[in-house]
Amino acid sequence: MPELPEVEVTRRRIEPLLVGRRIRQLETTGDSYLFLTSPVQLRRGLRGRRVEFLGRRGKYLVSNLEGGSRLIVHLGMTGQLFGAGASSVRLLSATARASLVPEEQRGFRPDAHTHLHFRFEDGAPDVYFRDVRKFGKILLLASGESHPRLERLGADALDVTGELLFAATRGRRVAIKSFLLDQTVVTGIGNIYADEALHRARVRPTRRAARVTRAESDRIAVEVRNVLERAIETGGTSIRDYVTPDGSDGGFQDERRVYARQGEPCLVCDAPVRRIVVGQRGTHYCPRCQR
Repeated sequence: MPELPEVEVTRRRIEPLLVGRRIRQLETTGDSYLFLTSPVQLRRGLRGRRVEFLGRRGKYLVSNLEGGSRLIVHLGMTGQLFGAGASSVRLLSATARASLVPEEQRGFRPDAHTHLHFRFEDGAPDVYFRDVRKFGKILLLASGESHPRLERLGADALDVTGELLFAATRGRRVAIKSFLLDQTVVTGIGNIYADEALHRARVRPTRRAARVTRAESDRIAVEVRNVLERAIETGGTSIRDYVTPDGSDGGFQDERRVYARQGEPCLVCDAPVRRIVVGQRGTHYCPRCQR
């Protein structure tokens, strides 16, 4: 599932294809739970609009449009936002992957999972949004309009501090791993990076949040920022569906210390990495390094 690094990498790399361009036409699939704004309203509301700025709020991409409206895109679990010319087998359905030889898997052709197709007045490369499982979200907000999905988001994970974490964890009985995944407290951290940050901070994911000390809160905050910034530098984590807007894979999956490494030796102490379930999420940790 795309987390803050994947969304930020997408923002940075798709920005040159969007910002400053006027939308000539938007093609969509039919109405579904993906669309918080109906496809008809999206097509009408975006036609002729110029994209003035592309920002990010947690895991949401926010496009500021001419006239003050905003297009909000959440990638969900399998969302992919990319430009024409992108090439990756991750942009193909499982059926297509199986039926095509490698040399035929180059380039992208819109399929049933391509829910947005942007065309621009200046003839710039088209931009696509594809989501196989349709857990992403598309929302168009009028000028000055807000939405509960944005209003309830906490501090951005790249700005998190030990002071914020320590204050927010007081009295919280939930496991610290679940606490870090609570988007109303800190927004942007997902399963992969919570596991990685807690390992580097030497804090066990099952520890009750209220029992995390001030010093540990400081370490967690530092490691959250370090892990996220490094993931952005390496282009994010490509394990299943995520690709960057040019179709290339991220590289952070090669630097994971614990996530999805159950049974393998901890890279710090050689103890086998364990996998448990915390808050219904698969969780990986070192039983020796993390207390």
